[in-house]
This record gives sequence, structure tokens and C-alpha cells, in this order.
Amino acid sequence: MKEIRTNSRLEKILKNGHIAVTSECGPPRSSDAAVVVEKGHLIKDHVDCINITDNQTSVTRLCSLASCIHLKNEGLEPALQMVVRDRNRIALQSDILGAASFGINSVLCLSGDHQSFGDNPSSQNVFDLDSMQLIQTVRHMRDEGKFLNGDEIKVPPKIFVGAAANPFADPFKIRVPRLAKKVAAGAEFIQTQCVYNLDKFEEWMKGVVDRGLHEKVYILAGITPMRSVGMAKYMARAVPGMDVPQEIIDRLSGVPKEKQAAEGITIAVEAIERLKECTGVSGFHIMAIEWEEKVPEIVERAGLYPRPAVD
Repeated sequence: MKEIRTNSRLEKILKNGHIAVTSECGPPRSSDAAVVVEKGHLIKDHVDCINITDNQTSVTRLCSLASCIHLKNEGLEPALQMVVRDRNRIALQSDILGAASFGINSVLCLSGDHQSFGDNPSSQNVFDLDSMQLIQTVRHMRDEGKFLNGDEIKVPPKIFVGAAANPFADPFKIRVPRLAKKVAAGAEFIQTQCVYNLDKFEEWMKGVVDRGLHEKVYILAGITPMRSVGMAKYMARAVPGMDVPQEIIDRLSGVPKEKQAAEGITIAVEAIERLKECTGVSGFHIMAIEWEEKVPEIVERAGLYPRPAVD
């Protein structure tokens, strides 16, 4: 077993050789924490860690850090998402310390959707650091016990460091080299974009394995169940970096409207079962967007329940 460096349940699951399962919850557009707490309780027994999104789609929401604290207070295992769009290096380092002070043990380092997509398109972006530099920053604070300016941190943040990857964005040929850069920056786990094109994902994974990156980082394949053929068509047409094969749209079109959601869940379960056999895949990140109540069914049908116990 590899050395455990934090109290992250996700790290312990992965380094003990188990298939990991993570999921995520989107905070509300209000100060009502009960919304995100309820979502967390729906999935807590079926996942190892719950990501809290950070103003996803550049829309103002209850912040990721506060939402993580609410889940932590409920005995759940949250992962902080942190985007560099909205914060400079002072705020980023401050929030990392804040998360660690509440026992939040995992972080996902992201660029963040451009503000032009959100509810304040004229807002000023920051991007003082990029996502790779944020990965380096968290690792520097944890492993070296120092801030970016070189000052000592008396009690360093013990946080398991993750990042995102999109195997489907263009140009495809740079997808593996880009992952390699994130691994070199210090990423310890990767959560990928939603996987619908299994052939292309497996091609990407072959490139990952050929470079030996699967021995340096844990890769969790992203799984998002389709609720309808309309959702599939929208994601194929309008979501950048998404690869939805026509065969999935046709399959959903081939069942009555009232059965499309169930078919979407079956497609997700089939994807997990196939990717379990893909060399280098260490787990699954199930993103059931505003459909958290279906995560337990997916996990159970995919043979990933009960979740293993770790100390």
C-alpha cells in the first residue's frame, strides 16, 4: 500500500486499491444550506467523497467552502472545488488554510467556466494563477510547509490534491500531454469530463498507460446519466468539449419518453461496467446533475456497493 499523506477518505480508498466512487452536489442560489445538506445525505452511503461545485457555470451560488463545512458538520466527506477565475493567490492560499482548518481533506483545482457564460458576464476575471499553478500551490503548502512567497506555514494543510481532465476536447493529440503536465504539477487524482464516447476514452487511456501516467495519478472516469433524449441532444450540440455519440441519441430516441430516464441510467451503468475493465481507471465520478437521488441506484447496479471501510 502506498503512503497515506492526509486524512482524506478518497486517498485511503485509492491507495488501499479499491475502486473509488465520488459524486458532486451543486449549492443553491441562496443562503439555505439545507438544500446542499439534503443532497449530500441522499448519496453519502454510496460514495467516498462529495465534491461541492464552485459557482459552476459562473453563476453566483452558496460558496463551495461554506457548503463543504456544512457537509463536514453532518459527518460527510466533502471535497472542495476551487476555481482560479475568481481569486488571486492571496485568497486561494487563504481558502486552502480555511478548508484544512475545518478538516476538509480533498480539493479539486480548476480553471472555472469563463464569466461570460454566467449571470455576471461583465465581471472582472482574475486568473492570477492557472489551474496547474494552483495544483503546485496546494502541494507546496502541504509538502514544503510554505506559502508561495517562501514564508513558513506552522501547521500546513494536509489536503489530497485533484484536478480535472477532458479527454474529448480538441485537439485530441494534446490531451495526454496536458494530463502529464497536471501530474508533473502534483495532481494526485483526476476526475474526467463525462464519458459517453467509450471508444475514444479508451483510446485516451491507452495513451495515458503508454506514458505510465496511471502509475502516478488516480483517474476517475466521469459518469453523467442522461435524463432524456433532449438532454443528450443539448449536450451534444451546446456543451463545449462534450462528445455524445449519435448511437446514444438514437438509443434514447428509441424508447418512449417516460422510459428515457431509466434508459439513461442503464447506459450509465453499462459504461461503468465496461470501464471497470479499462487499465488505469481507478474509479468513477458520478455527476447526476440535480438528480442526486439516482446515484445510489447507479452505484448499486454497477456493483460498487457497499463501499469499503477504511481507517
